[in-house]
Amino acid sequence: MTEAAEEERSGRAYVTLQDVARDAGVSLATASRVLNGTSQVRADLRERVLASAGRLSYTPNAHAQALASASSTSVGVICHDVSDPYFAAVARGVMRTAADHGMLVMLASTFRDPAREIEYVAMLRAQRARAILLIGSGFEDRDWERSMAAELDPYQRTGGRVAVLSRHRSLKVDAVLPQNREGAAALARALLDLGHRDFGVLTGPRALTTVSDRLGGFADALADAGVRIPAEHIVEAAFTRDGGYAAATELLRRPTRPTCVFAVTDVMAIGALAAFRDHGLSVPGDLSLAGFDDIPIVRDLTPPLTTVALPLETMGERVMGLALREPSARRSRIERVAGEVALRASTAAPR
Repeated sequence: MTEAAEEERSGRAYVTLQDVARDAGVSLATASRVLNGTSQVRADLRERVLASAGRLSYTPNAHAQALASASSTSVGVICHDVSDPYFAAVARGVMRTAADHGMLVMLASTFRDPAREIEYVAMLRAQRARAILLIGSGFEDRDWERSMAAELDPYQRTGGRVAVLSRHRSLKVDAVLPQNREGAAALARALLDLGHRDFGVLTGPRALTTVSDRLGGFADALADAGVRIPAEHIVEAAFTRDGGYAAATELLRRPTRPTCVFAVTDVMAIGALAAFRDHGLSVPGDLSLAGFDDIPIVRDLTPPLTTVALPLETMGERVMGLALREPSARRSRIERVAGEVALRASTAAPR
């Protein structure tokens, strides 16, 4: 008779790790860390988990443990929002490379919640994923960095592979780095060449390294030409289409209007384009608009969007490729990816 049948015959339901986590009032990842001893957990949380495990007579599922200890072919990919075409294109490249190597990809969206990102990493560690890929922007947050390193360092020491896309500051991992600062600077110079001197910027949260780099590169290139972006012309909103719409609407409420607007991501630029139209403005007749990333849809907009083109699928292939290669014993490997300015009909010389 199987263990499950024996459990059913005895009328006692099998107690799962999720049951323990629920009883202790902690996350599944925290319960896993305590019971597997994979990393340090706060003393009070540890005591609660152990007390719940004892009270519920929890015993690990032997079958699940056998699977976990086997050589895994799964790869965990953590992004900010899989509905964002940027991440969808990168994930496509990851999945193509993973499929070529017979590996299964598990995809999770954090919705730009740093704590959730750390929890997902902990869960993937508990699942014994062969590799973990972070394909969203890093955070300008020392506490996040320390917490993430506390998860990734022991995972790597026990053979797990980690690779990231975009800048993650102090993490000691392999990385594919799109040249966000340089690409934004090149875009600024191209817009200056069109004759613009009065700029607005629609930006996402500045705690994201991608936002910090793109805004910084754009502003620095303008400053080199003697052009300053007024503080009232920089509007922060969510890193989404709706965020772009809201930021553009707010920009139009300000006392003066720029001749050219840079949205730090194409998705925000799409929202901005809709907002400008809803307010009776023509692009580029009344003001020019540019984005960053070159997600597939922006070439089909009316007008097509000026942007900085990144090879998104190729970036996904390269970050997956780093995770598949034997790690370097000396230092993290860095692969830099340049962006290319694509001037399209959404930008023109100012009136």
